[in-house]
Amino acid sequence: MRIVIQRVKNASVKIDGTVKGAIGQGILALVGFCEDDTEQLLEPMAEKMINLRIFEDSDEKMNLSLTDVGGELLAISQFTLYADCRKGRRPSFTSAKRPDEAEALYDKFVELCEMKMGHKIQTGSFGADMKVELLNDGPVTIVLDSTEIVK
Repeated sequence: MRIVIQRVKNASVKIDGTVKGAIGQGILALVGFCEDDTEQLLEPMAEKMINLRIFEDSDEKMNLSLTDVGGELLAISQFTLYADCRKGRRPSFTSAKRPDEAEALYDKFVELCEMKMGHKIQTGSFGADMKVELLNDGPVTIVLDSTEIVK
């Protein structure tokens, strides 16, 4: 499981020109799954993401978490996080989890994040052609990979 986290001032996702989800200050999380991923990864990855201290405190040090600042979360499914670009010029996505299995994991991940944050989070639509807009804050962009986070 990979999550690309971007600290944002605001972010939104549109599908067919209509806003599906939008947030103010918080995290835009691009979430992808590979063939080996299981439900057991969801809890520690959600916990890490939500509690990661990437927001500045009064001393301008990254010392506060998403929940500390009352931030919002926009989670977007993105299988392209598992692109293999080692050969040729066209990425291969053979290590990405099959869509039906990935969607089930994504839905459970969203549900888990909502439970941990105590409110509904914003999302895109799994498998849709989405247009994502954001104002990156910092910029701060961090990659969480379950192979490094969950041992």
